[in-house]
Amino acid sequence: MKTKILSIAVICLLFISCKKDKSIIVTTNEYHAAIDNVTQIMIHDIFSPPVASRIFVYPNIAAYEVIAQNSKTYASLQNQLNGLDSIPKLDSKNGVNQPIAALIAHMEVTKQLVFSEELVEKFRDSLYQKWSDENEVEFEASKEYGLKVAERIKKWMGKDNYKQTRTMSKFSVYANQPGRWQPTPPAYMDAVEPHWGEIRTLVLDSASQFKPVPALSFSLEKKSPFFKEVQEVYDISKEMIKKGDNSEEIKIAQFWDCNPYVSVSQGHMMFAKKKITPGGHWMGIVQIACRKSNADFAKTVFAYTKTSIGIFEGFISCWDEKFRSNVVRPETVINQNIDENWKPLLQTPPFPEYSSGHSVVSNSSATVLTSVFGDNFAFVDDTELQFGLPKRTFTSFDAAAKEAAMSRFYGGIHYKAAIINGIGQGKNIGDFIVKKLKMIK
Repeated sequence: MKTKILSIAVICLLFISCKKDKSIIVTTNEYHAAIDNVTQIMIHDIFSPPVASRIFVYPNIAAYEVIAQNSKTYASLQNQLNGLDSIPKLDSKNGVNQPIAALIAHMEVTKQLVFSEELVEKFRDSLYQKWSDENEVEFEASKEYGLKVAERIKKWMGKDNYKQTRTMSKFSVYANQPGRWQPTPPAYMDAVEPHWGEIRTLVLDSASQFKPVPALSFSLEKKSPFFKEVQEVYDISKEMIKKGDNSEEIKIAQFWDCNPYVSVSQGHMMFAKKKITPGGHWMGIVQIACRKSNADFAKTVFAYTKTSIGIFEGFISCWDEKFRSNVVRPETVINQNIDENWKPLLQTPPFPEYSSGHSVVSNSSATVLTSVFGDNFAFVDDTELQFGLPKRTFTSFDAAAKEAAMSRFYGGIHYKAAIINGIGQGKNIGDFIVKKLKMIK
């Protein structure tokens, strides 16, 4: 009997030992969950669209650099991205599980970029416990390497001029200068991130490398090109009102709103409705594409990283132009010169009009995504379901980007020129990223 019990005990110990020695399997679901966690934290913390693009890009780059080490498919971005000249080398003999190390690097960099660090830690600790239970030795080796990469990325991102822009002056507004941007109702907020064009680019030679053609000259002459565009915004809004809730233009505008901070006034109270940023929406589209194409872990990280670079560069280029041209919003011109009671369908964002951020960022993102998943990649976009908006179907990333751009015209917050020229600006940025970055060996 004792011999039998001893034999069973030995077998149990061998089983536990084998289980502990088995390599941890990490799925793409865990990386998607990490991205979703970042998106929800950004909604919670209310980051502006440009700042949100920074919060997406650096953690993705950290994860990608882990995956690229010793890879036969993916090439490191060191010496390809501005200022990134070294990454800790991976010794394949150290027993590092690269997907685990990639996720650890991602979470560690994210934690430094957000306000609600505890929400990152909560997500992180659940994974740490799981991995430690499965194979503590492999987990510890992976953690050590992931943290090394994270530290290198944090030092690099700390030199992108973000900290310096926190103490720069507010944007000056002069009410007696017609045609210049002015704060808009209901909150009349200061201009958001007026110095974002001074953030270090990753791939572009400079923020102004793909500067669009100059904005139309301000004029209140009814036959002038500028005033015709003002009138066009006003007229389409009236047509949409006549169509009512079944208006396709209204559905498009609402679907692509992606305003992280919508001020709502009730009596003497004002509060915010919070949603994802344009970058967050396109991160959602990356997830949809990865799932539809059954992308493996490495390709998933690759797709998120390349797209987030396109988003980040798009915002720098667009904001550089916004605060150079300093164009007044349709709401201001229409209220002062056509209809003082007119309101746009969407709340006007607090920064100058030209060029359109959705147009630039969406088309940069779509161009990059097309390079990853191919032309005519049809998909169903369910990103906005969490905000009570129905799914929309697109035949390609390009089709989605063009609709996103036009949504700002239907929303009453952009003139056509800012959209058309913004599309070209975004495509130029995306094309440049695709041509310059050598991420596939």
